[in-house]
This record gives sequence, C-alpha cells and structure tokens, in this order.
Amino acid sequence: MQVDFYHLAAVPLERVLPRIAERLLGDGQRLLVVAGEDALAARLDADLWTYSANAFLPHGRVGDGGEGDQPVLISPSADPANGARNIAIADGIWRDEALDFERAFYLFDAGTIDGARAAWRALGLREDITRRYWKQDEDGRWREGP
Repeated sequence: MQVDFYHLAAVPLERVLPRIAERLLGDGQRLLVVAGEDALAARLDADLWTYSANAFLPHGRVGDGGEGDQPVLISPSADPANGARNIAIADGIWRDEALDFERAFYLFDAGTIDGARAAWRALGLREDITRRYWKQDEDGRWREGP
C-alpha cells in the first residue's frame, strides 16, 4: 500500500486535487475524496467543475444519488461507495481507514502539518506501507523529499 504525503505550501488544495483526479481517471481508476466538513466538500465540488476550461472531471457528492456511478466521489467518510481503490484525504485529517485502499493521497498544509508528521511516523513503523513525501519547490514543481 502506498501513501503519498502532499505538503501544500505553494499551491492550494483546489489546484492540486483536480490534477490528481485527472491522472487517476486517465488511467481508468476511481477516486474517493474525503472532506469531513460540508463547506470544504461544497468548495471542492465547485472547484472540480471549474478548475480548467479544457477538462471535465465527472464527480459527485455522497447524498446526491448515483454514488456508485461516480468516478470521483466526495464524501465525509472513507467509505468507497463508488468502488474507488484510491483515496484523497483533502481535509488534512489522517484516517486509518485509508489503509484499506491501494493508494492514499494525504494532502495537508501548515495548519494540519502536526497530524501529518504523526501519521508519517506511525506509518513508518509498518512494513506493508510505502510512504512518499512531496513538496513544491520555488518554481511550483513537486519534488520528492526525504
């Protein structure tokens, strides 16, 4: 199981998450996006519709119906109602339920960095987990770090 830690330092969540979703959908995969607060879920829903004039990311929210048909599903919990094997934790709060997926994208910023550090340490004790840490450089490019 792989967990990718994305430290959002230069570019906000609203620009990073759609690119991750776009890559996964391009590979024929599904994504569950976890946002515990309704305001964040609503903002991500709107951002996925409008992030690019040249792209379309089909998605929905839990409670809107048709959850099983959504390639990208925004949910308050880590329950993959759309059958996703990939999870993006968008609210910066680690959930151990993410370990039930094939790959987790853990997105965090300065406000949630302490939780990310704790998750990094805890997951480092497990042999069945591959951790990768990504941070943006001054040019906005993602670089893998230690």
